[in-house]
Amino acid sequence: MSEDPKDLNRADAPGEVFIRAEAYRNWGRWGEDDVLGTLNFIDEAKRVHAARLVTEGLSVSLAQSFDEDGPQRGWKKRNNPVHTMTGTGLDHERDPDANPHGIGGADDVIMMPLQCSTQWDGLGHIFDRGLAYNGRPAGAVVTTRGDLVTGIEHAAGVILSRGVLLDMGRHLRPDTGELEDGYAITVDDLTACIEAQGSSSQVARGDILLVRTGQLARARRDGWGEYAGGPAPGLSLTTAGWLHRSEIAAIATDTWGFEVRPNEFDESFQPLHQIVIPNMGLTVGEMWDLEEIGRLCAARGRYEFLLSAPPLPITGAVGSPINPIALL
Repeated sequence: MSEDPKDLNRADAPGEVFIRAEAYRNWGRWGEDDVLGTLNFIDEAKRVHAARLVTEGLSVSLAQSFDEDGPQRGWKKRNNPVHTMTGTGLDHERDPDANPHGIGGADDVIMMPLQCSTQWDGLGHIFDRGLAYNGRPAGAVVTTRGDLVTGIEHAAGVILSRGVLLDMGRHLRPDTGELEDGYAITVDDLTACIEAQGSSSQVARGDILLVRTGQLARARRDGWGEYAGGPAPGLSLTTAGWLHRSEIAAIATDTWGFEVRPNEFDESFQPLHQIVIPNMGLTVGEMWDLEEIGRLCAARGRYEFLLSAPPLPITGAVGSPINPIALL
């Protein structure tokens, strides 16, 4: 299957997913013990190339906030972070001599789902018909003890590479910079955006691809609404072949779910996830803040940068909160 057909049979989600899962599967590509999937495309030479893209020393965080005012509504038991202080300045003022020579301090804890804000989906996050990445039985990979095989900790020292922004919002909707909810981004859209943005947005092996839809800007202006789990612009299932052929290391968007919602079938849930994570081994990022990097790239006419986005090394986790940093 060299090219994805542009038309989908909306009544046959299982069939459409199956043919792409089979066609774009990377099982065994990096050995039977592999735990990184497409992150293997990032090598030392790629990082050296990415480092040379830094010409201004300008640092931009691509993370949303982690606080109680976030977008989560409790779906899939995902709530916004709950931040609690276990030691405060008030405590110290009330008893300044509680510790030697009057020293005081503050401490805090946070309780949150690992995927409640800007985050990576790890390779153990999604299964396909009983199997996890590299053809392993799902139950042998993720148990009540966590992901025993492909836990996110394996990627902690890996995810630093060339970042490339495809600003689909500005390209397709130059008047607003925002794609409407339910817009399915196609391969033609992606390639046209690359051509319009110029050579700095050519997508190459080992890149971390960022796709800005503009939905986050709309949510901040109009309120969260159904940002978490509701309708959204995103990638069409028909981009699966392009994602595979491009040999990108990872992809991230400014939306809750990376792919278009509602999904492109009469009855389905996140079918592109089902193809790219357990079959392709592609690391997927969601809820990234691409507004400032979008403005900077548009102003400079340059859409590539050094991108550092390591997950927290939480042993056995199937996802991780992150604070991605783009360096221009």
